[in-house]
Amino acid sequence: MSRSTRLSCLAILAMLTTSLTLGGLANAAPKAADKAAEKAPVAAEKPVEPPPSRVRVDTNLGSFTIQLELTRAPLTVANFVQYMRDGHYSGLVFHRVVGNFIVQAGGYDKTMNQRSAVRTVANESGNGLSNKRATVGLARTDAPHSGNAQFYVNLTDNEELDPTPLRWGYAVFGKVVDGFDVVERIGKVPTGSGGPFGKDVPLDPVVIEAVVPVP
Repeated sequence: MSRSTRLSCLAILAMLTTSLTLGGLANAAPKAADKAAEKAPVAAEKPVEPPPSRVRVDTNLGSFTIQLELTRAPLTVANFVQYMRDGHYSGLVFHRVVGNFIVQAGGYDKTMNQRSAVRTVANESGNGLSNKRATVGLARTDAPHSGNAQFYVNLTDNEELDPTPLRWGYAVFGKVVDGFDVVERIGKVPTGSGGPFGKDVPLDPVVIEAVVPVP
C-alpha cells in the first residue's frame, strides 16, 4: 500500500471515529448535574397582563369611560395603562380646561405640584386617528416623542392637532364612549390664573379619584 493510500485511509478512519464519538455523546447518559437539572422545577414566566379595552375615569364631577385603541395606538395605550396600574392618576386634577377645545389632566395635583412621570412613548400620531370630538389624545411638549402621562379629551373637532406631512401631530389613543356629558361639564367649569397654565386652571379643582379598567 502506497504512502498516499495509507494517509487517505487514516483520514477516513479519523472521520468515522469522530462521527461515532459525537453520536455517542449525544446519546450518552446524562451526568449527575444534568439529572438534577431535569428534576428541578422550571419557574413559569410571569404572564404579561394585556391592557384592558376600556377604562373608567372617576372624578369628583362624575365618571366617563374611554374605549382604548389597542390596535392603532398600541404603544400609547400600553404607556397609559401602565401609568394607570402604577396609580399615577389618582389624586391628580384637570389642570387645563379650554372651552370648546380640550380638557387636560395627568400631570398636577390640587396644589399645582407636578407629579413625576419620566417614562415617555414614541409618537403614534400617524395612526390614522383624528382629533375629533370625544377622542382622547396624549399631551406632549414641542418635542414629538415627549408624551408621558398627561392626556386630554377633545371637546370639539380639533383636526389642527393631527399630523401633516411637515410636522408631527398629537396621538389619539382612545374615545369617550360613555359619560361625555361629564367631560362637557368639566369643560364648562370656571377657570382663572394658577400654576403654569394661566387663566385655564379650574378655580375649583376637578379631581381624578381613580382610573380603573372596565370589565
